[in-house]
Amino acid sequence: MKRQSRRTLIQCLAALGQNAYIPGFFRGVIFQGKSKLLCVPGLNCYSCPGALGACPIGSLQAALGQRTGRFPAYVLGTLLLFGVLLGRLVCGFLCPFGLLQDLLARVPLPKLKVPRWLDRPLRYGKYAVLFLLVALALLMAEPVFCKYLCPAGLLEAGLPLTSLNPSFAALRGPLFYLKLGILVVIVLLALFVARPFCKYLCPLGAFYGLFNGVGFYRLQVTEEKCVHCGRCAAACPMDVDVVHHPNSPECIRCGRCLDACPHDALSAGFRCK
Repeated sequence: MKRQSRRTLIQCLAALGQNAYIPGFFRGVIFQGKSKLLCVPGLNCYSCPGALGACPIGSLQAALGQRTGRFPAYVLGTLLLFGVLLGRLVCGFLCPFGLLQDLLARVPLPKLKVPRWLDRPLRYGKYAVLFLLVALALLMAEPVFCKYLCPAGLLEAGLPLTSLNPSFAALRGPLFYLKLGILVVIVLLALFVARPFCKYLCPLGAFYGLFNGVGFYRLQVTEEKCVHCGRCAAACPMDVDVVHHPNSPECIRCGRCLDACPHDALSAGFRCK
C-alpha cells in the first residue's frame, strides 16, 4: 500500500475511533461516558454525538474559564505530551478536520497558489487565534474559539444535533448561522487551496507546530543525496521549503515530500536531535 493510501486509512480510522459512539448519531445525543474526561489529540468537538473524548482546545478554554485559580495541569500536560512526541504529525494523521480538508483537496478543480506576500502574514493568523483564545477565555470565562469560530464544532456537533434533536434545533440563531458561514467559506477554500484552516486559523496546529523543531518525530535531509531539484517543495501541501526547513512549524508530516524525492534524500521518524 502506498504511503498516502496508508495515511488516508490511518486518518479515517483515527476519525472513526474518536467518534465511535454510533448511537449518538441516530439519537441526537451527546456521549457522557468516562472517556470524555480524556483529551484526544486532534480538533474533535466534545459535543459531537459520536465523540468519545474531549477536544484539547475546548478543554483548555473550559479550564481557563472556570476561574478557580487552579492551573490546568492535565490539559496543558496532555497538549505538551502530544506536542513533544508527535508535533504536527497530529495534523497530518490524527485530526478529523484535517482529513476533511484533504478529501476536499482531491476534488478535481483548479488549485490556487496564494501569493507569497499574502500567504506569509496570513500564516500568523493561527498564532493570533491561539493567543486570543487563551486571553479571552480568561477575561470572558467562556470558550470563545468553540463558540464563535471553530468550524469543526459546527460540522461535528452543531449540524448533527440540531438536525436530529428538536430540543437542540431551537438553539439555531444568529451565532449558528455566523459559524455556518465560516464553515462554508473554509469548505469552499479547501476545494482550491490545500488545508486553509490548518495554514491560517487553527490554534491547535499553531501549538503543535512549536514542537516540530524539538520533538521526537523529525524529518531529515541527507545532503549527500539531495540534488536540490525542488520536487519535495512542489509536492508539499503546506508550501514548506523542505530542504532548508525540514522541521518547519508549518509541516504536517504528511510524507508527500518523501514520495516526491527521486533520490531518497528525505527520511522521517522518531529520533532525537
